[in-house]
Amino acid sequence: MPKLSYKARRRWSLVVLLIGLPIYIVVAVNFTDWLRARYEGLPVLVELLVFVALGFLWMLPLRFVFLGVGKADPDEEE
Repeated sequence: MPKLSYKARRRWSLVVLLIGLPIYIVVAVNFTDWLRARYEGLPVLVELLVFVALGFLWMLPLRFVFLGVGKADPDEEE
């Protein structure tokens, strides 16, 4: 897989945060609503565990996009 440039990673991270993350949140909430309906209510700790797991799950495949985005551009000349 080709390595993304710093500017491309910044742009993709913005797209993920502004478009992808809200869509993922809607999907995650609908999934937990489905779980509540399927199992006639979940215990609070199980529901918390599901939300925490889903909160970390979105980051795993996209972590390469966010690496080093908050730092100065390494390709920029002084």
